[in-house]
Amino acid sequence: MTSTQPFRVLIVDDHPLARKAIRSMLEPDADFEIVGEASSGEAAIVQCGEVAPDVVLMDIHMSPMDGLEATRRIKQAYGTIRIVMLTVSDDVADLFTALQFGAQGYLLKNMDPDEWLTYLRALLDDNSDAARGMADKLFQRFRAPVGNSAEGPTPSMLTSREQEITAYVAQGDNNRQIAEKLLISEHTVKNHMKNILVKLGLENRVQLTGFAIKHGLTRKGQN
Repeated sequence: MTSTQPFRVLIVDDHPLARKAIRSMLEPDADFEIVGEASSGEAAIVQCGEVAPDVVLMDIHMSPMDGLEATRRIKQAYGTIRIVMLTVSDDVADLFTALQFGAQGYLLKNMDPDEWLTYLRALLDDNSDAARGMADKLFQRFRAPVGNSAEGPTPSMLTSREQEITAYVAQGDNNRQIAEKLLISEHTVKNHMKNILVKLGLENRVQLTGFAIKHGLTRKGQN
């Protein structure tokens, strides 16, 4: 990343172990500085006013105020703060709402740590247009009518193997995990991924996950 100053990060999750895991991934990295933690949406709003983070890593499912409502309020009060949603599922309704409220994107909690950091950097990199461009394109693809193939790529553009890999990506598997499950090399998976993204006109795995959800390509072992 080109920034000379680390991103000031607020971690928001109602599970202490989850916050600890996220902290353990970010602390060794010079690009990030942990400035606070919160265990609820309400606490996150307060912390934003107190510690002025650059980015909030926001768990979606919390109570009594969930991450979606907290995101809406934070973006209204502190428009420059970037928010990345954290989730264990790819619930399209939740992700839709988060993007509408101004979130930069989302990260699946079960992603490989190295890959997780790579995606976080992409979402925060002003030079790559990932912060808003990815969210906007993902949102537009979700909004497009499912049956209107003229407005976007379709599963028929992919081979059966590429559809199978897409399904694993949508479930949060990284390249190594996909390679192990399909009994092929990680290099082969990487080549398939490049071909898939080119064919569909997508930029990254987050957008590919959105495509998979929209078209029902989330079942492992599809043919």
